[in-house]
Amino acid sequence: MLTLEILTQITPGAPFAMGVEYDQEDGLFMDGTKRLLLWVAVKGYENDWCIYTHFADRGQEFVMREGDKVCSPNHITKLVPCEDEVFSRYRY
Repeated sequence: MLTLEILTQITPGAPFAMGVEYDQEDGLFMDGTKRLLLWVAVKGYENDWCIYTHFADRGQEFVMREGDKVCSPNHITKLVPCEDEVFSRYRY
């Protein structure tokens, strides 16, 4: 569970969680390709955060630099369970 205390301690600009999910309805649905997606949660510079995703074969650096931002509240909280206060700091 990501708490405000933990979020505050993370270095701005740093990735702090990542994983893989399939691009399908019961995974991290983006386009329905059924390909493996890599997602990376990154701390922002205003004590905010966001999650980026792209096809897993592109790698972490590409996902952080060029990935699509995850915007579905259900996907956000599935990937990074968090307190309400932390969720309110998600950067859409």
